[in-house]
Amino acid sequence: MSQGAVIWVVDDDETIRFVLQRALRRGGYQVECFEDVASVRRALEHARPAVMLTDIRLPDEDGLGLIDTLQAAGADIPVVAMTAYSDLDQTVSAYQKGVFDYLPKPFDLDQVISVVERAVAPAPVGTMPTDVSRKRTAGGHQLIGESAAMQEVFRTIGRLYRSDINVLITGETGTGKEVVARVLHEHSPRARHPFIALNTAAIPSELLESELFGHERGAFTGAHARREGRFEEAAGGTLFLDEIGDMPLGLQTRLLRVLAEGEYYRVGGRDLLSANARVIAATHQDLEAKVADGSFREDLYHRLNVIHVALPPLRDRREDIGLLARRFLHEAAEELGLEEKQLRPDTGRALARYDWPGNVRQLQNVCRQLSVMAPAEQIFPQDLPPEIHDLPPTGEAGDRWADALRNWARAELHAGAGNLVGRAQAEMERVLIDCALERTGGQRIKAAELLGLGRNTLTRKLKQHDAGDNGVQDSART
Repeated sequence: MSQGAVIWVVDDDETIRFVLQRALRRGGYQVECFEDVASVRRALEHARPAVMLTDIRLPDEDGLGLIDTLQAAGADIPVVAMTAYSDLDQTVSAYQKGVFDYLPKPFDLDQVISVVERAVAPAPVGTMPTDVSRKRTAGGHQLIGESAAMQEVFRTIGRLYRSDINVLITGETGTGKEVVARVLHEHSPRARHPFIALNTAAIPSELLESELFGHERGAFTGAHARREGRFEEAAGGTLFLDEIGDMPLGLQTRLLRVLAEGEYYRVGGRDLLSANARVIAATHQDLEAKVADGSFREDLYHRLNVIHVALPPLRDRREDIGLLARRFLHEAAEELGLEEKQLRPDTGRALARYDWPGNVRQLQNVCRQLSVMAPAEQIFPQDLPPEIHDLPPTGEAGDRWADALRNWARAELHAGAGNLVGRAQAEMERVLIDCALERTGGQRIKAAELLGLGRNTLTRKLKQHDAGDNGVQDSART
C-alpha cells in the first residue's frame, strides 16, 4: 500500500463522506472531501489526488464528467465511481468512460479499501490505457436488479466490455443465463457480428457434432448437401453453448481441440477451417462435480471457465421481484395490446414471499398470465396462482422489519447511544427464541431445531437473556 497517498472523496451525502474519510484515514491515507463537481474542479487547479472516489449523481452535474476534466488536464488519476442507483447500462457506461472500478451503494468498507489499494498501486509495465472513445449502446436484452448479487453481475459485464474472452455462466434453470450471454455479446467488440445460440441438451448426441461443425455432402445418411455449422454461422461473433454439462465426452474432446487450436474440420470434410467465434457456455449443473466423477473433461472446464458469472436464484434476490414483475407486466401489455396491470402492495408482498422454483422465467410467465386473466386494472392477491396466493402471510409489519430497525438505529444514533450491534443482536435473539418456544409449546429440543441451534446453545442463550432481564429489573429498582 502506498502510505500517505492523497484520496479525494466526492459525495453530496455528509454521512458517506464522514464514513469514507474515517475508514481511509485508518488505512493510512490522507483524505480530502468535496460535495460537488465545481469544488473539485477548483481544487484541481492547484492539487492532484492519487485516487478519486466520486458519486455519480451529484447536485451540480454527473460525477463521471470529472473523468473528462482529468483527461483534459492530462492527469492520469484512477477514478472509482459510486452510486446507489446502479443498473446495467450505467455500469457499462461507467467502465466505457474509463473508471478504474465501480462500487454500487451500500458498499462494504473493506471492499472500498481493497479497491483504493489496487488503484494506488503502480500499473504493471506494458499496461494499456483505457480506451474511453469506444461507445456501445445496449440491445434489446436488458438485465435489471437492485440486489447485491445482480450488481456484481453488472460489474463483471462492465469490466468485460472490451474483451472477447471465454465466459462460463452458471445458475439454476430460468435464472436468465442466455440473457446474460446476449448482453455480454452486445457489450463486446463482437457486437456487430452474429450471436448464435445452441442448446446442447436439445440436440441428439449423434447430430450435435454436425450442428456445431457442419458437414459435407454424403458425410452420413441424409446429408444431401453441405451444411455450415454453428461455428461458421457465428464467425466474428459469439457462439452460446447452453447446457454444456450435457455434452457427450467424445464431443467435449473435439470442442477442446477447437478452443485450443482455433481450427476444425466439418464432419466428412478435408478442408481445415478457422474458428473465429467467442464461446460463452452455460449450465445449471455443478461442472466441478462432473469433473470429479469423470463425466466432464477437466481441461475443457478450465478452457470455458476463464471468467465465471454465477447467477443467483430469484429466491436469493427477493428485493428484485417487484422490480422484475413491473417490467414483465409492462412488456406483456405492450406485446399483447392490453392495458398495463398494476401490482397492489399486498400482491407484491405475496410475490416476494414465494420461492419461485422456476426463477425469473416462472415470474415472467405468471406476469403474462396475470396480464390476461386479472379482471381489474389492479392485481389483487386472489388473482395470483393458488401456490402463491395460498402461502401464509407474514403481515405488513413483518415485511417491514428492516425499516423499523433502520428507524430505531437512526434514533439511537441521534441520541448518542452506543453498542447498537450488540443490543440489536441480543433483542433479535430474544424475539426469535420466544417465537420458537411459543411455536413448540415450550419444547426446547424442537425450538432449537427450528432456530438451527444445538439444545445446549439454546439453554445457554436462555440463561444469558434471563440474567439480562434480572439485571435490568435490578437497575430499575435502584
